[in-house]
Amino acid sequence: MLYTTSYLSPLGKITLVSQHDKLVGAWIEEQKHFGDIDIAVERSNLAIFNLTKKWLDNYFEGKKQSINQLSLAPHGSPFRQKVWDILCQIPYGEVITYGDIAKQIALQNNLHKMSSQAVGGAVGHNPISIIIPCHRVIGANGNLTGYAGGIDKKIKLLQIEGIDTSNMVFPKKGSTG
Repeated sequence: MLYTTSYLSPLGKITLVSQHDKLVGAWIEEQKHFGDIDIAVERSNLAIFNLTKKWLDNYFEGKKQSINQLSLAPHGSPFRQKVWDILCQIPYGEVITYGDIAKQIALQNNLHKMSSQAVGGAVGHNPISIIIPCHRVIGANGNLTGYAGGIDKKIKLLQIEGIDTSNMVFPKKGSTG
């Protein structure tokens, strides 16, 4: 059984979804790749939702939060799971590139190289926005492409974490990831 509730954030409404006692989704309103929650039952007072809302409150107040504080269970292919595991290891207030993640995946799988575009697809389909920090992934040369919630939200999240975005390259109009 899937359960859902909403959280009102400074970025807009975030839809939270749980299965049993684990968080399986957190989607910012109007983001691409929004989860299919048609079969979810509204239930706002579950322990996982209360913990997640408190985590988000603290995060938006600029307090460093640990992913380990929440029980997460994102649904996805084994490849996507590997990418999301790497995202969970990106330290608060730091960024890495799609290419960096591709190199890590290639190394884990004893491959000569891995496609940054494949990694980008997995990052873009991260079902637990903000908490699994896909916003910390940037393109080569500081390019701010690739956030399903929109580049404006990505910039705000990076700034909450104290990351200076002034030297980053903003995408051309219409390139929102």
